[in-house]
Amino acid sequence: MARVHVIVVGCGRVGSELAVSLEKAGHTVAVIDKDRDSFRNLPDSFTGRAVLGFGFDREHLEQAGIEGAGALAAVTSGDNSNILTARIARETYEIPNVVARIYDPRRAMIYQRLGIQTVATVAWTTDQVLRRLFPEESVSEWTDATGSIRLIERALPPAWAGRKLTELEDRDRVRLVALSRGGLARLCGPELLGQEGDVLHLAVRTEAVEELEAKLTRKGAS
Repeated sequence: MARVHVIVVGCGRVGSELAVSLEKAGHTVAVIDKDRDSFRNLPDSFTGRAVLGFGFDREHLEQAGIEGAGALAAVTSGDNSNILTARIARETYEIPNVVARIYDPRRAMIYQRLGIQTVATVAWTTDQVLRRLFPEESVSEWTDATGSIRLIERALPPAWAGRKLTELEDRDRVRLVALSRGGLARLCGPELLGQEGDVLHLAVRTEAVEELEAKLTRKGAS
């Protein structure tokens, strides 16, 4: 993996952990936060830059080394600040890899069309809860910016045990990508048979999601 200079805007729990992880991976890191006390979240071993200021202020970004940066993550507690910071990084400084943390998942598609990847905190938490409450239902892991393709996680109904999982596929509409079995992930081959407890990971066109669910349920009831 190429080593790059990364700017992390926001030094709360998420930002500080991200900064430490990036540095451990060999990247150089600069952290920007408007609150001087937030830098206390960084361990004494952190050797990156700490810049007091705002991620949407060009002077502060340049103090953090944005002109030589390869990536930026805006992870403050404010959606508007994160998106403004991300847009400046993408549009003014042409940073290739930019991620913004957002609390309102309804905005995600808008920003992805602008070339800004987003992580929706509320949506992620909700998905984790739903997966545990209703493991037999499909949960979207990711949706592309146009909303046409989804990556879906779905527990395999018990009645599918012993059946070829390729029966779920439908040309370019449904593709079985991988499955989790016994806590381990594996790629799927044409002869793979389902086992009780399997968790499927599928790439599905949005218009085919209900059909996939119906296929799983019908065979699951047979």
